Amino acid sequence: METSLTQPINPTTLPDATGNYTHGTLVAGVRRTVFVSGQVPWARQGAVPEDFDSQCRLTWHNVFAVLAEAGMGVRNLAKVTTYLSDRMYREANSRIRQEILGDHRPALTVIITDIYSEEWLLEIEAIAVE
Repeated sequence: METSLTQPINPTTLPDATGNYTHGTLVAGVRRTVFVSGQVPWARQGAVPEDFDSQCRLTWHNVFAVLAEAGMGVRNLAKVTTYLSDRMYREANSRIRQEILGDHRPALTVIITDIYSEEWLLEIEAIAVE
């Protein structure tokens, strides 16, 4: 059973958090923490989709495969960092992340940078707690 020991922190002195994230995440009473290494849009067979939407969904699938192995899921996410290879993927990334996370709002960082392999358009790392 998924449990969530996270609480959003959104100080009234800061602008409202836009999109599906929170300014901070308070974690209390944690029994276990999972640090998910940067996951990329790489299928087990080594295939990499060409379009961003497919790469983004596959990358999230890989993140959740790691969490599932630890008996965790979306509600256990406390922090997510997404690395995008190009600024033009911001809106698609936000849209897909919102679909995948639903109403869960972890702390979030998005960075525009080079990615290890030129064919990868993004990489996602995460921290989950139980």
